[in-house]
Amino acid sequence: MGTTKPAAPHTARGTEPGRRGAVVAALMLAMALAALDSTIVSTAVPQIVGDLGGFSVFSWLFSGYLLAVTVTLPVYGKLSDTFGRKPVLVAGAAVFLLGSLLCALAWDMGALIAFRVVQGLGGGALQGTVQTLAADLYPLRERPKIQAKLSTVWAVSAVAGPGLGGVLAAYADWRWIFLVNLPVGTLALWLIVRHLHEPRRESAGRPRVDWAGALAVFACGGALLTALVQGGVAWAWLSAPSLALFGLGLALVAVVVLVERRAAEPIIPGWVWRRRTIAAVNLALGALGLLMVAPTVFLPTYAQAVLGLAPVAAGFVLSVWTVSWPVSAALSQHVYRRIGFRNTALLGIGAAALVLLAFPFLPYPGAAWQPTLLMLLLGAALGLFQLPLIVGVQSTVGWSERGTTTASVLFCRQTGQTVGAALFGAVANGVLAARLGGAGDLDAVARGLDDGAVAEATRRAVADAVHAVYLGAACAAALAFLVLLLVAPRRFPVLAEPGDGGHGTPEQGEP
Repeated sequence: MGTTKPAAPHTARGTEPGRRGAVVAALMLAMALAALDSTIVSTAVPQIVGDLGGFSVFSWLFSGYLLAVTVTLPVYGKLSDTFGRKPVLVAGAAVFLLGSLLCALAWDMGALIAFRVVQGLGGGALQGTVQTLAADLYPLRERPKIQAKLSTVWAVSAVAGPGLGGVLAAYADWRWIFLVNLPVGTLALWLIVRHLHEPRRESAGRPRVDWAGALAVFACGGALLTALVQGGVAWAWLSAPSLALFGLGLALVAVVVLVERRAAEPIIPGWVWRRRTIAAVNLALGALGLLMVAPTVFLPTYAQAVLGLAPVAAGFVLSVWTVSWPVSAALSQHVYRRIGFRNTALLGIGAAALVLLAFPFLPYPGAAWQPTLLMLLLGAALGLFQLPLIVGVQSTVGWSERGTTTASVLFCRQTGQTVGAALFGAVANGVLAARLGGAGDLDAVARGLDDGAVAEATRRAVADAVHAVYLGAACAAALAFLVLLLVAPRRFPVLAEPGDGGHGTPEQGEP
């Protein structure tokens, strides 16, 4: 497993240095768009609902976009391995911009939700292909720099999204939330078309596209993720719609397996799960998606309800990990070059588990600096965990498999977040209901805090609920630790690449 293997010769690394800088700028702009649009709508909901109506279904503005992104990731990954990164990225960016324009022109909530799905169909190409191209452009020893830049863009954009959306909705019009995508996305698209030149690849014949598999994956993912997103929100977990969607999803899983086994070029090839390295990274980053729900979804509520912070200050408590995460990710190369990808990731996720476990032991009500410090430490730990795994797993495959591999990793992380939102939402609501006499949920927190007679009980209930969620997140971190320890090989089977000199990490060239 530790021997050096020859890499596939097809990369985008032949791009001239000046052009490569322009391509990287385009990738960062595309990543910013994908990250912003997953959060930017949240603070503009009152204005959107006031204009279009449809309050009962507004949650699909988020769910529809995220579902479309998630279920298309494997499809775009395979298409980029088949036809190249550039055509997939250009097509995805065009669909994303079309969806943005249509969202700005929406006449009612149903139309806006449908157009958000169109946006998501393009967003899946942006997320997966950007990460794949980053690995194509740089040799192994330089990948941490570009991945750290992308991590910074993603983190800052995701945190800044709600604030930017609120400003645009308050001082301009909510439609500008989507219109601002057009000049930024057009610039990124122009830079890609003009400056990205992929080497001509030898073809063994006309490429085969597994459209039946793509449709089956899309339908299966859509059914299961919809059940997870809407269960306990739009309908009860054991209600007829929930059970029907889960049943349909499980039936479609069997269809996907059957179709993919017979396909000449399957969308989700079996080797993604047969290779220990890729399977372990998929599972570990799925657990990362799960645990990230605790701080991103529940910490702002904790900061406002328990600590009494204003929304801006509560956002700052969360945003500090956008500083430590990319810094830690950029520095992680100095660690994994000494001890290897797996051991570095084990160090990071082990530290993250301890930080998450410390949260329930914070004093009540406590001071704002305490969760802020924990978030700073958590960002540092997760930067040490995630980037070595992404760089490492991308370096174990050649060009023709890198898109599929990257997409499978991102798909598992996105799915983990969806599962985490459903699971931890149920945990939090259950604790609130138990503490508040059987009728509590997160939507009732604000009403309880406005009532002086019950405000203290509500605050304590919120603290208990968030503590329970953080305990669950610590368990997810422990699960990721065990997966890496027991499933991942001690040394990743890194491929030797031109420009690496055969000494990029301890994995290369060692018995």
